[in-house]
Order: sequence, then structure tokens, then C-alpha cells
Amino acid sequence: MTIREAMEKRHMVRKYKDTVLPEEIVKKLNERIEALNKEHHLNLVLRTEDGTAFAELIDKLITKNAKNFIILAADPAEGVEEKIGYVSADIMLYAQELGLNTWWVGASFNKDAVKKECPNHTVYGVISIGYGEEQGSVHHSKDDFEVCSYEGEAPQWFKDGVEYALMAPTAFNRQSFYIKGKGNTVHFEYKAGEFQGIDTGLVKYHFEAAAGKENFEWA
Repeated sequence: MTIREAMEKRHMVRKYKDTVLPEEIVKKLNERIEALNKEHHLNLVLRTEDGTAFAELIDKLITKNAKNFIILAADPAEGVEEKIGYVSADIMLYAQELGLNTWWVGASFNKDAVKKECPNHTVYGVISIGYGEEQGSVHHSKDDFEVCSYEGEAPQWFKDGVEYALMAPTAFNRQSFYIKGKGNTVHFEYKAGEFQGIDTGLVKYHFEAAAGKENFEWA
């Protein structure tokens, strides 16, 4: 599966099969998480066969068999929320390549229970992960002309970047970003509000993955 195929296939999935993640899959996820933590100075942690994060939601039938999750934790610092969003995109797309499904959760989880599992760092959210009962559905999306502009004729890499940026998950599906291009320079804006930094990281990752880092630089 290519990264573009992973972005196309990844959708929010809240209900999972009652299937234990194979040891080899857990090993691969932990290796990816370890590498991301080291590169971005974060403290992500994978928990498996642990239903504490979503017990209340299971009771309300919002989710099912949500017993594996990644704690998105780090020490507070300038830009850390954008880093959390960026690595979240990486790990969710990697999970998709491994045949798994995911759900990025910023509020609807048991914060007290999760904090106990990661007491020494700030928790910014969790990613539920597992084998989905279904593969999810495409979220409603804005049109590309609503979220971008390019000075002159837009090159294909810019068009591709915007197309796949719109596939990124954002809080409440707001897609409150705007991408402007000129030459090989790209300027990114995101409307101020809750999850602004995290959404920025999620969308930037998708743009980079489709446009190709070698084709542009962020302003």
C-alpha cells in the first residue's frame, strides 16, 4: 500500500472486532512509536488489551472493543501540539498500511484513567486502534478552491498536496485551513481555536506526503 492509498483508505472507525493484535503488529507499532518519539522528542505510548480509555463510551454504544490505544503525550513546549498532530498522521497511516483502523480522539475518552498510565507528561489525546468491523466512510469535505490559492498556474505537486490535505482528519471536521503557494514556497494558515496546533500538524503531514517534501518549502 502506498502512502497515498493509505490516506485514501483511512477513515474514522469507532467499532472494532474482538481480535487481539498479533505480536508482530504490536512490535512494528512500538518500533514506529519509538522512532517518532526520538525524532520529535515526544512520549507516545501504546497500550493493548486495555479498555480503560473508552469504558464509558462502550457503555453508551459509541464505540466497541476499543481496547488498544496510543497515548499522545509530551512535555509542554512551543510547537508541541503541531508535532503531536504530525506524528498522529504518521502513525495512523502506518497503521492503515498494516491493515488496521484508527480513530483520533481529543476529548471523548477517560482522561483520568489515561493520565494514570502516563503520569509524568501532558496528554493531548489518544488514538484508538484495531481491526475495524467496517472500514469507515469518507468524511464531508470542502472543495479545494475553498482552502487554497496559488500565484500563477499551480503545479501538479501543489494540487496533489491540497487534494490529500483535505483527507486529513480535523477536529469536528472543520477543515479551517488555508494553503497559499508561490513558486516552491507554501504558506499555511489555520483559524485560531481548539486543536488548532494538532490539526495543523495533521494537515501538513498529508500535504507533504502527497506533494513531496523535495518540491517545496514551508514559508
